[in-house]
Amino acid sequence: MKVILLQDIKGVGKKDQVINASDGYARNFLFPKKMAVPADQGNMARLQSKKDAQAYQKDLERQAAQKIADQIKDITLELKVKAGENGKIFGGVTSKEIAEALKNKYQITVDKKKIQLKETIKTLGQFQIEIKLFENITAKLKVAIKSE
Repeated sequence: MKVILLQDIKGVGKKDQVINASDGYARNFLFPKKMAVPADQGNMARLQSKKDAQAYQKDLERQAAQKIADQIKDITLELKVKAGENGKIFGGVTSKEIAEALKNKYQITVDKKKIQLKETIKTLGQFQIEIKLFENITAKLKVAIKSE
């Protein structure tokens, strides 16, 4: 019997996957526990429309990420921080500070987790930082750290 899984089941399959299950397993376990529904025409149509909606949403997110990437590539973000005489910064510049500066100066909202900093920036100068906006879409942001 073909069934559509409504949730992940270890050893059986993932959510929204169509699998072949034995009649007894489907009728006595999967259906009563609301873990699956029969793969009839109506349920298959609902599954297909759900997948189409997810694909459309993903495409919209990809377009938004590409638009942000195009904006970021032309920006040189300037941050003023307190620094010592030898060019060392007190504390450091983190991805959170870079995300806030982007939002405040350019109205570009980027999640701080997407900013790829190996470690905090602790010296003055120019840096090129990679921002992973979406699958296969990354933007390089130029950051200039200057002393106050």
